[in-house]
Amino acid sequence: MKKNPQNNSKNMIIWFVIGILIFSIFNMIDEGAKKANMNEFAYSEFMNKVEAGEVSSVVIKGADVIGETTDGQEFYLYTPYDPEMVKGLRDNNVRVEAKPMEDGSNSFWGAIVSWMPMILLLGVWIFFMKQMSSSNGKAMSFGKSKARLLDSKKKVTFDDVAGCDEAKEDLVEIIDFLKEPQKFQRLGGKIPKGVLLVGPPGTGKTLIAKAVAGEADVPFFTISGSDFVEMFVGVGASRVRDMFGQAKKHSPCIVFIDEIDAVGRHRGAGLGGGNDEREQTLNQLLVEMDGFEENQGIILIAATNRPDVLDPALLRPGRFDRQVTVGNPDIKGREEILAVHVKKVPLAPNVDLSVVARGTPGFSGADLANLVNEAALLAARRNKRMVTSKEFDYAKDKVMMGAERRSMAMDEDEKKLTAYHEAGHAICGLHVKETDPIHKATIIPRGRALGMVQQLPKKDQYSYSKRKMLSRLVIMMGGRVAEELKFGKDKVTSGASSDIQAATNLVRSMVTQWGMSDKLGTMSYAEDEGEVFLGKSVTKHKNMSDETAKLVDSEMRQLIDDSYKKAKDILTKYNNELENLAQGLIEYETLTGDEIKRVIKGEKLDQNRDRPIVEPDRTSVPVFE
Repeated sequence: MKKNPQNNSKNMIIWFVIGILIFSIFNMIDEGAKKANMNEFAYSEFMNKVEAGEVSSVVIKGADVIGETTDGQEFYLYTPYDPEMVKGLRDNNVRVEAKPMEDGSNSFWGAIVSWMPMILLLGVWIFFMKQMSSSNGKAMSFGKSKARLLDSKKKVTFDDVAGCDEAKEDLVEIIDFLKEPQKFQRLGGKIPKGVLLVGPPGTGKTLIAKAVAGEADVPFFTISGSDFVEMFVGVGASRVRDMFGQAKKHSPCIVFIDEIDAVGRHRGAGLGGGNDEREQTLNQLLVEMDGFEENQGIILIAATNRPDVLDPALLRPGRFDRQVTVGNPDIKGREEILAVHVKKVPLAPNVDLSVVARGTPGFSGADLANLVNEAALLAARRNKRMVTSKEFDYAKDKVMMGAERRSMAMDEDEKKLTAYHEAGHAICGLHVKETDPIHKATIIPRGRALGMVQQLPKKDQYSYSKRKMLSRLVIMMGGRVAEELKFGKDKVTSGASSDIQAATNLVRSMVTQWGMSDKLGTMSYAEDEGEVFLGKSVTKHKNMSDETAKLVDSEMRQLIDDSYKKAKDILTKYNNELENLAQGLIEYETLTGDEIKRVIKGEKLDQNRDRPIVEPDRTSVPVFE
């Protein structure tokens, strides 16, 4: 890195001035220290000592006299105008030395001292001028783009991205165009100017954009949508212009805007009209993407998990004319992602990534990375050299259900009630028509729940049948029903609050959104939430009349009541299984799906079987509480 010569000269001047000040201060301190070690005589006392022959020599500088007595003591005094003083000194054989009075204007340090106020004033003036110049520079750079150029040494390729083969295929054209633009141009083809990556959080949208730049080996600018918007109108638009100006200098290149919904929201919604800063920034972005001036070789890639709020002008051909969906990976994709993340993790022979992938439905790439990391951390805490399947099982439960809180104190009555509550969920899950297999049941507090029953699907599911949803409602009601059957209605607790809330949300969606009510038919009655401005909804529309709202409430109540009745019938019929499972949970605390089937038959489990790993940590949302 080259050093600025102006900065070097400025630093030298500053240090020179500091050195002069320090030397002057030490000089004054030195003179003061010398006088502090001398005796101060009055003039009459001095003359008496001279007449007594006690003074050996003096040095006279104007009115200042410094001398030495015959016993070697130094002294000083200030004398009045006395022409007879020198004669008296000579008569008493005192060695007299005369020196001129020091004039500050005739010496270097005197000049420095006399000019010191002016030097200080000049230094202060220069300092403030520099500050003003720096402030002006900052003000001028306020509208500069905050886009950062990615370090080419930290290159990411498609080998580092797994689980999204379709998304990578859609982006291969972008890479080919950046490498060989003539291949497309000679046939009249035009590469898309903008690519919008759409998907839930954690699916790897940013990683894919970096991989495109790495594969194409072109400059990669990255910026967040929130970096454009400031409180001053026009700053965001200026930053957009500057960003494209930088991109033109490095063309061909890729510009990546993360969370573009921060600046690309639908115009005209909410309050503020069309003159607010965000809309002006969006207008400038639209012009730069497809305006009067063509931006050759600049490909804009953006990412969002809210494509529904984007302005339609952003999505038309010529701007973000290609949308690439980056969803949660399937079982094959999860296995590939796990293989990428375990490259630097030593695995035991009993770790099968395909089994781990099957047990993590719905996990995003970020969740899988967290899963591998949690397993590695646990193995390190247990002083293991390799990560085993046991660490992966614990990490999976920890990510999905939350960490165990064994330190939480529960008395026997509360532990017993929790056991029957969770047993009610599990027994209903075993006897409904259609549901996912039970993976694990526990009464050890995890996350925010005192206990839970976890279900895992056999395969990835993308839609759910009405039968399965009704079965899910029955399982949700099983916890509260089990409490009532065992302890009575007067002793039910608030433990079923999350089950009731989840059941209410599910039946509302079934009735108002998914057309699963015979009385309401296949119509959507969901409320349009509209735009939120300053924390308040400003355009909320109700898509149903008051009579229809009453019918919606009636249908929701009917579905809940039917599910409650079916759960009660199941638990009454299989009361022996409920008792066996509840007692098993009290004794063993945690049971797997296979162990639950053995316990409800009355079998005893081996007390020396693998016990769950105890590691306190963070919380997450449970399945069935």
